[in-house]
Amino acid sequence: MTLQEYWRIIRKRGWIVVLAVLLGAVAAFGVSYVQKELYQAIVEVSTVPARPDWGLGNTAKDLMRNFTANLKTPEVAARVIARQQLDMNPYDLLANTQIEPDSSTFTIKIQVRDADGEVAKLAALGFADEFLEERTAYYAQLDKSDRIEVKIRSRDIGYSQVQPKPLLNAVAGAVLGLLLGIGVVLLLTWMEADLLRTTAAVERTLGIPVLGAIPRAGRREIAQSDVQPGRIGAPKTA
Repeated sequence: MTLQEYWRIIRKRGWIVVLAVLLGAVAAFGVSYVQKELYQAIVEVSTVPARPDWGLGNTAKDLMRNFTANLKTPEVAARVIARQQLDMNPYDLLANTQIEPDSSTFTIKIQVRDADGEVAKLAALGFADEFLEERTAYYAQLDKSDRIEVKIRSRDIGYSQVQPKPLLNAVAGAVLGLLLGIGVVLLLTWMEADLLRTTAAVERTLGIPVLGAIPRAGRREIAQSDVQPGRIGAPKTA
């Protein structure tokens, strides 16, 4: 396609892309105000082997998945609720809790979301304390060189708002609208690809020069044409 054809498509259907971007941004911005406020608190627990031994290190990495699975149980959630005196159901707490092991740093990340930021913070620290106490009691029975040292990296954690984020959602909606608008324009352009609209397109497709073209008559020219009333298509007589 030539630059003239691209420009023709932009002039003809550019409004579709602009409209799609505006609608996507406005819709996403509006949905943000319907969402309830939600906050997130994150605490990290370190599980480092007591000695730099390859075998013990691999054992610690394998155990991290087991630690994570044991934390994500209704029994642990119930103890966290009792410890932190939270007013919620253990299953609701688990539904808003995400626990992920990172074997590359020997770290377990505990992430809790709630409509109240302080509740999310207390719940995250509660899970960390439950894990710390349980592991400390277990490893106290083992030789120090065979232990995995468990500690909370920092108890001074805060919380951040994860929704609603109107501006971020509006930008995402605008990008989605842009992609959708471009898709619609490409689809319409593809549907009319077989139509030859310009002299250059005819010459390029047929491979022969165009010697002339029939001009399109406008409505005004037809209205002022020399046609006798009552005899459509017949010329007037002198």
